Amino acid sequence: MTFLQTPFKLGSLDLPSNIFCAPLAGCSDLPFRRMTSAYKPGLVYCEMVKMDALIRNDPHTFKILDYETSMHPIGAQLCGSKLDLAGPCAKILEDLGFDVIDLNCGCPVDKVTKDGSGSGLLKTPEKIGEIIANIKAAVKIPVTVKIRAGWDSLSIFAPQITKIAEKAGASAICIHGRTRVQGYRGPANWDYIRDCKKEAKEIKIIANGDVFDPISAKKIFEVTGCDAILVARGTMGQPWVIEDIATFLQTGILTKRTSLDYKKAFLEHISHVLSYQNDRRALLDVRRIGSWYLKLGRGTKYLRESVNRSSSIEEALSHIHNFAWEEVEFRPLTGIEEEGCDSCTD
Repeated sequence: MTFLQTPFKLGSLDLPSNIFCAPLAGCSDLPFRRMTSAYKPGLVYCEMVKMDALIRNDPHTFKILDYETSMHPIGAQLCGSKLDLAGPCAKILEDLGFDVIDLNCGCPVDKVTKDGSGSGLLKTPEKIGEIIANIKAAVKIPVTVKIRAGWDSLSIFAPQITKIAEKAGASAICIHGRTRVQGYRGPANWDYIRDCKKEAKEIKIIANGDVFDPISAKKIFEVTGCDAILVARGTMGQPWVIEDIATFLQTGILTKRTSLDYKKAFLEHISHVLSYQNDRRALLDVRRIGSWYLKLGRGTKYLRESVNRSSSIEEALSHIHNFAWEEVEFRPLTGIEEEGCDSCTD
């Protein structure tokens, strides 16, 4: 069975493939997307933006939406629960040139759910349909929605929301196989995604949760019967994972990444950060992304600590360049050691 689709039809769009990069709150900024876009994902997303902030022209929110022409096709993700703001916010995003608009109904953090946004919307499935319909009426580009399986194990509404989203006009629905109560704990239950696929008639099903490598990517296709996959935390420190998944699905070959690949990618990511952020912010970002690139290496603890203690970019770069990379073995990311970041998607 062939799981990789090139191209992949999403509404009126022909996307390069059905392997997507997720929006990761606090992570998938412009430098991050420069890294992942180089490996040709079917679709890449900016971090989610809040409707209220977008409508009042908040400068920080518009910085989150920075993108470059080379990143197309690119999606924007809206977070909010106000029906009257959904359409106008969607139109702003369409006018900015985005190719897809996604409604976030998956973010589990309290500061988002307290006003009924993010996964708080899972408690009101019909409202999700109303918001999607309002967005759909305001724009010509495809509209999608991202959900979790349910609020908790006693309220698994994903199959119901799949039917609601399809009726409202969504081109696709992405289901994360965990509940809001789970947060990022425990394994994702892919059976919930499979149940949604059974309910879908025309709406595309995008699977999300515990996809960290080519093998898990193939398995989620097999278990769920999904149309596409959304890779989230698996892209952190592995910008090439989308390409590796596509290669494996097409040829059965697992691409071997060496310690020098990690060094090169880490330094390239730093160069993108330096071109985008001021020195103070750049140093904080280097410490953050260093944990992604170095966590999989046996023998990188000292380098991680040295980068984190660095008081300047120059000092951090000196530690990186002088490190004995050729002596380190990197293992694949499996998700077992993952504790999540402030991502709202995986």
